Amino acid sequence: MPYNYVSLRNIKFLLHEVLQAGKLNRFDYFADYDPEAINMALEAALQIGDTYLYPIYREMDKNKAYYKDGEVHVHPGLRTAIKAIADGGWITAPYDYESGGQQMPYTLMNAGLFTFYAANANAACHAFLTQGAARLIRNFAGEDLKNRYLPNMYSGDWQGTMAMTEPQAGSSLTDLTTSAELTEGGYYQIKGQKIYISGGDHTAVDNVVHLLLARIKGAPQGIKGISLFVVPKLRPEDGKLVSNDVTTAGIYGKMGQKGYVAAHLMLGEKDDCRGYLVGEQNQGLSYMFQMMNEARIGTGLVAAGTASAAYYASLKYANERAQGRHPSQKDPTLPQTLIIEHADVRRMLLFQKAIAEGSAALLLQCSYYCDVSIVAEGDEKEQAYLLFELLTPIAKSYPAEMGIQSVSAGMQCLGGAGYCDDFPLEQHYRDIRVNAIYEGTTGIHGMDLLGRKVMMANGKSLTLFMKEIKSEITKADDIESLKPYAAKMATSASELHELTIFLLELAMKDRPEVFLADASLYLESFGTVTIAWMWLKQAIVAEKALGQAGLSDEEIHFYRGKMATFQYFFEYELPKTRALNERLRSNTRITLDLESEWLV
Repeated sequence: MPYNYVSLRNIKFLLHEVLQAGKLNRFDYFADYDPEAINMALEAALQIGDTYLYPIYREMDKNKAYYKDGEVHVHPGLRTAIKAIADGGWITAPYDYESGGQQMPYTLMNAGLFTFYAANANAACHAFLTQGAARLIRNFAGEDLKNRYLPNMYSGDWQGTMAMTEPQAGSSLTDLTTSAELTEGGYYQIKGQKIYISGGDHTAVDNVVHLLLARIKGAPQGIKGISLFVVPKLRPEDGKLVSNDVTTAGIYGKMGQKGYVAAHLMLGEKDDCRGYLVGEQNQGLSYMFQMMNEARIGTGLVAAGTASAAYYASLKYANERAQGRHPSQKDPTLPQTLIIEHADVRRMLLFQKAIAEGSAALLLQCSYYCDVSIVAEGDEKEQAYLLFELLTPIAKSYPAEMGIQSVSAGMQCLGGAGYCDDFPLEQHYRDIRVNAIYEGTTGIHGMDLLGRKVMMANGKSLTLFMKEIKSEITKADDIESLKPYAAKMATSASELHELTIFLLELAMKDRPEVFLADASLYLESFGTVTIAWMWLKQAIVAEKALGQAGLSDEEIHFYRGKMATFQYFFEYELPKTRALNERLRSNTRITLDLESEWLV
C-alpha cells in the first residue's frame, strides 16, 4: 500500500484467526458475511483511506478550519472524503437491507472505522457522527422526520451531530438549561446554547442536523426532564432550506484535531429556532445513551487508529535513521547503526505495537460481543450484552490514555525530529490527547466501571469476564511455551477479582467518596489485565501458527512479532498492576483528606 498507517494483515489476523468473525454468519442477519466478504470490505476501506483520507491528513492540520463571516470554512477535501465514505455504504452499513443498509456486523464495520481513523480521524469522524445521529432518528423518530432527514444524512450531504454540552453543564447533564416550548404549530421553540459541538457547522456539507437535548418547559428537574429533538441548522420548507435560527458564534481553537470542527452554537436568538421531538417527552437521555455508548467505542477506535499511524511512522523512521553504535563497538570508524538496532528504541516500538494492537483487539472483541447481543437469543444474548457493557469503559479509556503514552514514545524514537512538523508524530500527539476527554473523561469512566458496571446483574458481568479469561488460561496452559504466561495471567486476574471484592466491601462500610476516590486507578489496573487477556488470546493463535509447516518468511516474521509483543506486555506492562493494586488497598486517603487551601 502507498501509505503506512495501519496493518491490514493484523486486522485480518484479529478478525479471522482470533475472533473467527466469519462464524457470525451462523446468524441469519449476518448470513452474507463469510471470510471472503469480510476481506472485500476491509480492502475497500483501505482504498478509501489511501485515496481520500490519508492524503489530506496533514493538510487539514496546516490549513485548519476557520470561522469567517458567519461560516465555518474547512479543507475542500473534506466534502470529497465524507462523500467517499457515504458512497461506499459505510454510513448505512449496519442497517438492514430494507433500510438501504448492508446488515454488516459491527465487528467488521469497526475494523473499517479503525482503518479510516488511522488514515485521518479528522475527516472520517464527520461521517460517523452523522451515522450515530441518523440512528437515533431511525430508531426513535416518527416517519415524517425519518423521511425528511435520513436520505440526505445517509448520502453524506448533511452532517449529523450530538448536541449536549452547555457552558454550565458539561458532563453534569442534570444542570442542562436549553429550553423547549411547544407551539401551536406542533413544533417546539428552542432557546439556549451548546458548546464544543463536534462537526457543529462547516462548509463540507449542505446542512447540519443536531440531535439536541433540551428541557421542555414544566418538565421535571434533573435528568428525568430531558427530551431529545431534531434541530437542523436549515429547516426544509416547501422544497427548500430556510434558516432555523441556529447561529454559530465561533469555533474553538484546539490543541489538535484542527480539521475537526468544534462549534459554539446559539439557538433561538430571534425566537425562531424550531425543534422536532424525537420519541417521547423526558426520554431524551435514555435515547442519547444509545449514541453515547456507540460514540465511546468510536472514541477508542480513534485513539487506537491514531496510535497505529504513529507506530508505523516511528517504525519507518527507525528503519531509516542511522545514529550511534552499540555500546560494545568502540571503533569510531565503524559505520553508524540504524536506531532500530538499539535496545531502548526497540522497547519503545514494542510498547507502541503492544498498545495499538492490544487496543484494536479489545475494540473488535467488544464489537463482536455487541453483534451477538443484538442478534442472538437467550443466555448467549444476555452474556454478550453484559460483557459488552462491562468492557465499554475500558475500550474507550485504555486506548485513549495509553495511546497518548504510545504516541509520546513514538516521538521519542524520532528524537528532536519528532517534535518538528517535518514528521507527522507531533500532529498525532496533539490529535490523540483529546480522546481521554471525549465522551466522558477517564475519571467518569472509572466511576462507571467501579460504581456500576462490575455490579451489573448482581456481579454476573464480572463473573462472565473472569470466565472468559480462565478459558484462555486453560488453552495457554496446554502449550508448553505459554505455561509461564498462563500462570501470570491467572495471578493477575485473581488479584483483580480479589481487589474488586475488597472495594465492593469498602463501599458497604464507608461513604461513596471513599469507594470511588481512586476509581481511575482501578480502571487502569482493570484495563491492563484486560489487554493482557487480549495478548494471551493472540499469542495462543500465533504460537500454533508458528508450529505449522510451509509458512513464508513474511508470515513467520508476522507471528514472531506477535509473540515478541505479547512477551513484552507480560514482562513490562502487566507487572504495573501490582503498584496500582497496592495503592487501591491502602487506607491512606490523601485526596479526600486534602484541604483545597493547601494547594498553593
